[in-house]
Amino acid sequence: MHLLTIETTCDETAAAVITDELEVLSSVVASQENLHQQFGGVVPEIASRAHVEKILPVIDQTLRKAELTLGDIDAVAVANTPGLAGSLLVGLTAAKSLCLALDIPLLAVNHLQAHVYACRLASGRDVFPCIGMIVSGGHSNLYRCDGPTDFELLGGTIDDAAGEAFDKVASLLGLPYPGGPSIGKAATAGDPKRFRFPRPLVDDRTRLDFSFSGLKTAVRYQVHGTGKLTDAAELDEQTIADVAAGFQEAVVDCLVAKAELALQQTGYKTLCVGGGVAANTRLRERLQQSSSEQGYELHIPPMSLCTDNAVMGAIAIERLKAGKFEDLNLDVYPGLERPV
Repeated sequence: MHLLTIETTCDETAAAVITDELEVLSSVVASQENLHQQFGGVVPEIASRAHVEKILPVIDQTLRKAELTLGDIDAVAVANTPGLAGSLLVGLTAAKSLCLALDIPLLAVNHLQAHVYACRLASGRDVFPCIGMIVSGGHSNLYRCDGPTDFELLGGTIDDAAGEAFDKVASLLGLPYPGGPSIGKAATAGDPKRFRFPRPLVDDRTRLDFSFSGLKTAVRYQVHGTGKLTDAAELDEQTIADVAAGFQEAVVDCLVAKAELALQQTGYKTLCVGGGVAANTRLRERLQQSSSEQGYELHIPPMSLCTDNAVMGAIAIERLKAGKFEDLNLDVYPGLERPV
C-alpha cells in the first residue's frame, strides 16, 4: 500500500510517500526559513500563505519522485495537531480534498507523536514501549509511550520551550534566526564554565516539567545588565561564544536530567528523542553519555528527521493497520500541548 503523508503544522510544507512496510519512496520539504528570518521567528499569517502557495507543488513533486500518480495512493495522512491554526488548515484541506476525490481513507497524525515515531523509522525496528522526549521550538515534553498509538503526557515546559529559548537568546546575542543552529555554532568556540546559568527545576525530583523562561532572563541580565540596555553587538566574539556555551549547557542539563528521571520513575529502559532541538550536537553527545552511564537504550533520528518533515507521518501506518480512519469532519486542533 502507498500512503501519502502531509505536514504543515508550522513553517515547513512537506509531503512523503511511504509504504505499509515503512519504506520511504519519496520525501519533499519546502522550508520557509528565509521568509521568517527577518522577523526573528515564525509569523503565522506569512506561514499559512506560504503553505497555500507550496502545498500542491510539493505534493506533485513528491509523487513524481516516487514515480507514482494519485491513482496509486491508497490513503492520505495529515498532521492536524498541534500547530498553527492557519498552517494546519492548509494541509488538512488538501488531504480532505484528495480523499474525497480519490475515495480513499483519511488518517490523522499527531505531530508530536510523529516526532517520536521518527525514532522507529530510523532504527528499523520496534522501539516501544519507551519514554518519548520532544524538544522543539514550541514543545519540550515527556511522554510515556506504551505503543505507537498509546501516548501519555508525563510533563512538559510550563513556560518557554527549549527551542523558543534558543531563538530568544540568539536574538539577545545578535545571532541569526533560527537560534538553535546559531547558538550551537557559536558555542563550539565558547567556555561553558565562564557563565554559570540556572538550571530551573533540575533538583525537583517530584515533577517531570521544564522551565526555560527564567534561564532566558538570566542570559538577558548577563548580556544587558539589570539597569541600562546594552546592544548585543557590543559584546566581543569570545563573550558571545562563552554565553552561548553556558546557556546551551544549562538547557542540555535540564533536558538530560528530566529524561533520566522519567526513565527512573516509569522503569522503562528506552528513550526516544525527537524535534528540531534533537539535532543539537551537544544534546546528542550528553544523551549518548547518559545512556552509557545509566544503562538505557537511546534512539535519536538523523538530523533530517529531527526537523519537521512528512516522513515521520508514517506513524499513520499504525492507525491504518488498526482501522482507525477519520471522516471528512476531521478538524484541526491548534495551539501547544502543555501539562495541565
